[in-house]
Amino acid sequence: MTSRPTTPDAPRNFYGRIKGKTLKPAQKRYLEEDLHALRPVGVSPEENPERLQVDPRGFFGDDRPLWLEIGFGGGEHLVHLCQSHPGRGFIGCEPYLNGVAMLLGKIRRAQVSNLRIYPWDVRDLFDVLPDGCLAGVFLLYPDPWPKARHHRRRFVSPEYLDPLARVMQAGAVLHMATDIPDYVRQTLEEVPPAGFDCLTPASQDWRQPWEGWLPTRYEQKALREGRSPHYLRFRRNRPER
Repeated sequence: MTSRPTTPDAPRNFYGRIKGKTLKPAQKRYLEEDLHALRPVGVSPEENPERLQVDPRGFFGDDRPLWLEIGFGGGEHLVHLCQSHPGRGFIGCEPYLNGVAMLLGKIRRAQVSNLRIYPWDVRDLFDVLPDGCLAGVFLLYPDPWPKARHHRRRFVSPEYLDPLARVMQAGAVLHMATDIPDYVRQTLEEVPPAGFDCLTPASQDWRQPWEGWLPTRYEQKALREGRSPHYLRFRRNRPER
């Protein structure tokens, strides 16, 4: 467990990996040369200790639709989104440094320019975004936290879902993929009460991905190990006034 301050006197716990294998020389170079310019300005607690609201238009210099991928892993799906939707702006949040380095290499090769990276806790981003500014969100193969006593650490808990719902505009869709049946159970229990309508009815085959889906390395690993991916979608309903 590590902690990161959101204000000088209010630490926030973070659970999960920050770094794995030793980075390759090229990956270290990507981090040194590319990451700073791709970070969304004003998000980190160090830059914005008062947690003042930021204007998302400053991320790309215009008012294009803003989409978010939470925990982008190696970044293959995120780069695919950027290439498929050049008119959208994407933010990828990922605290795992090795994954960030992998994504930076893919960005160099693909030459995409509609992407910003926040290499830490997505809650830092939620803190400073205005209401209803996100047009869509992806949560793909999140950390399953399989032990029952750790289920409260899963993303599909009020600590994450309540601020997520606040920053999503009415009608925006949350796309989620997981290979853990119990994660599906908790998702169906927790996400609708946070302000979402399920777009994936029980009568539909949850193993069928949405249109435009690009398989990820985590999905391929799940299939090799005999686990079935599940794909769920939820629409942000209109907040009550």
